[in-house]
Amino acid sequence: MHYSTNAFLFDLDGVIVNTDRYHYLGWKKLADEQGWAFDEEVNDACRGVPRMASLEVILRHNGVTLPEDQKHALASRKNAYYVELLQGIGEADVIPGAVAFLQQARALDLKTALCSSSKNAPLVLSNLGLEPYFDTVVTGHDIERAKPDPQIFLLAAERLGERSEACIVFEDAPSGVQGALAAGMRCFGIGSPEFLPQATWTARDFLQLDAQALSHRATV
Repeated sequence: MHYSTNAFLFDLDGVIVNTDRYHYLGWKKLADEQGWAFDEEVNDACRGVPRMASLEVILRHNGVTLPEDQKHALASRKNAYYVELLQGIGEADVIPGAVAFLQQARALDLKTALCSSSKNAPLVLSNLGLEPYFDTVVTGHDIERAKPDPQIFLLAAERLGERSEACIVFEDAPSGVQGALAAGMRCFGIGSPEFLPQATWTARDFLQLDAQALSHRATV
């Protein structure tokens, strides 16, 4: 049975907006205060991962064990740094071609959803005026299980009234790609094929993509 593509589902960080550097700066500030090692390699392991899980990555890298209350306090402190940094977010932080691609999708009457584990996603969208481009927004507030669990994508498809087979997901992190595939969806990896080998297709950014051509890619 053939299904046409009716919906595009987008991660936020690293796909629509380059917030990675703000996350990096927030974690780096916290790590420096605690005397922990934190570099780009450790930061890459935190991409697409919720706040508490990211903290666990950093703690393991540094061989540190902490009680739960301290971990929650540190994660909250990092989030405060991140939210403060977001006040400086602007058009320069939007991924090249992303807005034009969203505009094209809307013009084609394709349904769109934002699927971000970040609980700050609505703030980012508001600061950049991107809310009108999405029919629904699913964040960490709406799910119990983070990527690579498919819950966030399945919930978005349910809200849009679409089958998984009719959705294409846009992701920049391996955990997101795994979640999309586990949801029975095809996935466009935004980044390098080497970093996202499981993605159905890959592209460096949206400048290389055409929403109309993608919408005609049916699945069996």
